Amino acid sequence: MKKVKLNNVVLGDGSPKIAVPIVATEQAAIIEQAKTVLAAQPDVVEWRIDFLAGVLDPEKLKTAALDLRQTLGETPLLTTFRTAKEGGNLAIDDEKYFQIVRLVVENELTTAIDVELFHQKEAIMRIVELAHVHGIKVIMSSHDFKQTPTDCEIYYRLHKMADLGADVAKIAVMPQNPADVLTLLSATHQANEKLDLPLITMAMGDLGKVTRIAGAVFGSALTFGTVGTASAPGQLSIADLRQALANLRI
Repeated sequence: MKKVKLNNVVLGDGSPKIAVPIVATEQAAIIEQAKTVLAAQPDVVEWRIDFLAGVLDPEKLKTAALDLRQTLGETPLLTTFRTAKEGGNLAIDDEKYFQIVRLVVENELTTAIDVELFHQKEAIMRIVELAHVHGIKVIMSSHDFKQTPTDCEIYYRLHKMADLGADVAKIAVMPQNPADVLTLLSATHQANEKLDLPLITMAMGDLGKVTRIAGAVFGSALTFGTVGTASAPGQLSIADLRQALANLRI
């Protein structure tokens, strides 16, 4: 598998890495949350900018981002605007979505940027190219908070992300039964065998918690844990995740 380096953290090498989200709404609270998160020593910090009050104000976003990056130091930052249609906090149109993502990329405010798969293809390709010009990695993503697609559909989405130039492909689904959890893990294994990029996959909610721990066995390179507030259903604390991953180390 191709490895992807985020500062000194390598996805696709060794044990799965742990990312912790920051979901505070104001700059001061973001920095305080970041300090608390750093004390738990995550591999990656994800900043959910869709929670930032005033995120549509370019100067407010830049100021908060620069403050956060200074606070994080060498800890890699994944910046994510999760749209409402994929479970995020704010509904915006595609034009505004790409304006925000472009601002983060052009000002080199992050280590990696989340780019949702279900947007206009040409716009995605342009932002991927721009990110790479600025030395920023692209984690392309798809989230289904209602159901679990078929294993063929999951694989298709991950394959499409690779074709669009993603450095890392991510999918999260909502299982309705244990069979859905197996579908996610099976598709992860298939994609891990065939695609040459790190994967991040998970089933959400209580049913899917096992995938946040055992995903590594099937090919998931990163999992999300919490220090305080979760950003998605089913996330475990970083302490519990770290212990579980250590027990499963192969």
